[in-house]
Amino acid sequence: MYPGTHAQQAPDRPAVIVAETGATMTYRQLDDDSAALARVLHDAGLRRGDVVALLSDNSPEALVVLWATQRSGLYVTAINHHLTAQEAAYIVRDSGARALIASAALDELAASVVTQIDGPELRMAFGGPIEGFDSLEMALAAAGPRLKRQPCGAIMLYSSGTTGFPKGIRPALPDRGVEEPGDPTVAIASRLYGITAADVYLSPAPIYHAAPLRWCAMVHALGGTVVLAKRFDAEQALAHIERYQVTVTQLVPTMFVRMLKLDPQVRSRYDLSSLRSVIHAAAPCPVDVKQAMIDWLGPVLYEYYSATEVHGMTFVDTAQWLTHPGSVGRSVLGILHICDDYGRELPPGSVGTVYFERDCMPFDYHNDPDRTAAAQHPQHPFWTTVGDLGYVDDEGYLYLVDRKSFMIISGGVNIYPQEVENALTLHPAVHDVAVIGVPDAEMGEQVKAVVQLASGVERSEELAQELIDYARARIAHYKAPRSVDFVDDLPRTPTGKLVKGKLRDRYVAVAQ
Repeated sequence: MYPGTHAQQAPDRPAVIVAETGATMTYRQLDDDSAALARVLHDAGLRRGDVVALLSDNSPEALVVLWATQRSGLYVTAINHHLTAQEAAYIVRDSGARALIASAALDELAASVVTQIDGPELRMAFGGPIEGFDSLEMALAAAGPRLKRQPCGAIMLYSSGTTGFPKGIRPALPDRGVEEPGDPTVAIASRLYGITAADVYLSPAPIYHAAPLRWCAMVHALGGTVVLAKRFDAEQALAHIERYQVTVTQLVPTMFVRMLKLDPQVRSRYDLSSLRSVIHAAAPCPVDVKQAMIDWLGPVLYEYYSATEVHGMTFVDTAQWLTHPGSVGRSVLGILHICDDYGRELPPGSVGTVYFERDCMPFDYHNDPDRTAAAQHPQHPFWTTVGDLGYVDDEGYLYLVDRKSFMIISGGVNIYPQEVENALTLHPAVHDVAVIGVPDAEMGEQVKAVVQLASGVERSEELAQELIDYARARIAHYKAPRSVDFVDDLPRTPTGKLVKGKLRDRYVAVAQ
C-alpha cells in the first residue's frame, strides 16, 4: 500500500507527528502533498529513473518528498546534512540529480551547495526561503492534477563514508506500480514485526540514513503513525514513548548504552508499557548491553542485520537470541554463505566474508563498476557482500565479527576490534570507545583503545591500566588493548557508526 490507500480509508489518521511539538500531518495531507509534488516534478520534465536530491532535517516534508518520488518512478537521494558543502555538492553532482529540495533549517548549507554545482535547474525550499531556491509550498499550491500513472520509485543513498569516499548505492527500480504489493522489506516488516495501521513508530535517528528513511516508508505503507524526533536524546526518547504511547521504535546499540547509563531513577520515571517491539540494527550489539536491555524492557527486542545495499537480511527475536547470544539471526532475505578470500565456502564456525545469494544482482554502485564487481563473489555474480566478516553456527545463525577493513593483524594473528569494544563498552568510566590497529615495529600492528570518558571522569595512567585490565578479564590477553588514549569525542555518524577510517588515518599519519 501507499499513502493514497490509507488516505481513502482513514484520512484523518496521523501519518507523521513531530515528537517535540506534537504537530501532525494526516494521511490526507501526506497523500495530497506527495501527489502534488509528483505532478510538479513530472511537469518539470523528470521521468522514471531520474534522481531527486533531498537535503533535510527530520521534518515531515522529507517524507512528502520520499512519497512523491516513490509514486512517480524516481529515485530519492537523501544527503547527510552534517557533510561539508563540498561533500554534499559531490553527491548532487555524482547522482545526476535533476531536482534539489532543501529545508530552510539548512539554508546556509543548501545555498553553499548550489554555488559549487551547475544545476539542477529545479530547486525548491520548504519551511522558509533559501537564496537560489523556489518555494516548495507555492509549487504545491499551484500543482496540476494528479498523475494517472504511478510507477514505483526507489531510494538511492550514498554510503556514510566510514571506510572511504561515499559511493552511491543504486537499486533496480521495481517493475510495478506504487499501489501494487511486492516490496520484500514491507512484507518482512509485516510478517516478522507485525506492523499494522494501529502502530505508533518512534524514529529518533536522522532521516537521511537508510534504516530511518526506509522504516518510515514501511510504516506508512502499512498505515501506521511515524513519530519523528529532531534528534536522539536518551531521556527525551523515553518521554516520547510515554507521551505518544509508542508501540515500536528502532534504535542502535550506542543509543542503548546512553539509555542504560541514565540514572535508574530517571529510567523508572517513564511509562514504557506501550512498547511491544524495540528493533535494532546498524552495528553489532555487545552481548552485555543487549542482555541489560532485555532485563529492563523484557522480551521485546528484535534485531536484524542488513545494509544500505539491501543485498540480504537476517532476523532474530529475543527468545532466539537468548539461546544464541551474540547472533544477528538467520537469513530472511537471501541465502547466507561464508567464504574465504578465494571464494571457497567455509563450514560452520569458520570466520569468513559474509555473502548473500539472491536471484538477481540487487544493486550497483553508481558510476563505479569496479566497486560493483568487487562486491560480487568471484564465481557467483548474484552472491554479494559489503565486506563484513562473520560465521554461522550449525543452526544457520549468523555471528558478525567485524568489517574486513577494520581487522587488526598483530604478530600474524587476526584481532577483531568489535570484540574489544564490546568488552569495554559498559565500564562506568567509558562514554564511548573505538578500537583500532596502529603501526608496531615488532608486531606489525598493536591494539589501541581510543576512549571518550564519561562526564566528570578524569584522565590518568591508572585509569588507562584499569581499562586494559578490565578488557583482559573479559577477552583473551592478546586481544586486549596494549595502550589507551583519551579523547574529547569520537567520530561517529548520527546513527552510531564509528568513522574508523578517519580515526585510524590520524594515527598512521603520526607514525609516518
